[in-house]
Amino acid sequence: MKKHIALFLLTSLSIMAFSAYADTNSAIDDSHSTSKFTVQESSEAQYLLDLGWDSNYISEGRNNLENGGIFWSTAAVQYQNVNVYAMLGRGDSEHYIEWDIGIEYTIALTESLETTLGYQRVESYGDERFSDNELFGSLTYAGVEWLTPSVNYTYSIGAGGYFFEASLHSSWELSDKLTLTPYVTQAFDFQYATEDYNGQNHFQFGIEAEYLLSQNISLSGHVSHTIAQEDIKLEAEMDDMTSGLDQSFAGVHLTWFF
Repeated sequence: MKKHIALFLLTSLSIMAFSAYADTNSAIDDSHSTSKFTVQESSEAQYLLDLGWDSNYISEGRNNLENGGIFWSTAAVQYQNVNVYAMLGRGDSEHYIEWDIGIEYTIALTESLETTLGYQRVESYGDERFSDNELFGSLTYAGVEWLTPSVNYTYSIGAGGYFFEASLHSSWELSDKLTLTPYVTQAFDFQYATEDYNGQNHFQFGIEAEYLLSQNISLSGHVSHTIAQEDIKLEAEMDDMTSGLDQSFAGVHLTWFF
């Protein structure tokens, strides 16, 4: 455990960092993330409300619900570099409720390099009760206008393992209101999702779009596809599953900043 925490402090990586804007990191794995703020030096707080829906609840390359998708509602407040958030997810076709409550701190290391560190409490209620505490971080480079590389890390205290992603996003402003962002990400699991295999988890790609309805309101969506790799395949073999390991899903979100 000390080894994992040390790695976390040294790398400063995260799974929670993405933004709705073209010049910062975009949605990777969980399209209900709240890190859509830009860092402010002023003393005024920023607020966010978000309502969204995903056709499937996909995380770590796996479908978490047997039937249907999931609705998300989010409230967040950011003061300068600190963001506090609460997210509520509810299954649209089966009984599932999830609360994610956390805090994160963003640091501009240079003009082009940004890191985020945070903590999140997860509580879910479905066929089984689940809770966990997570440490996360991210490192994002925005020195190239059309290409944004990022690395993301999450450490699960309950599982005693971590999940790592390396991603590339390419944002294109088609107009002053519309931005398209294709992306690719490679994910690795180290006793976070499973204990029996450490290594490649899944490869994911997709395209995201954001349309500014007004200065403070945006409509965004994504279409994504995951390709299962060794971690997911070995887990499926143990469960006698041979098909349906790759996942295609989409989502839409309405976000209000004020």
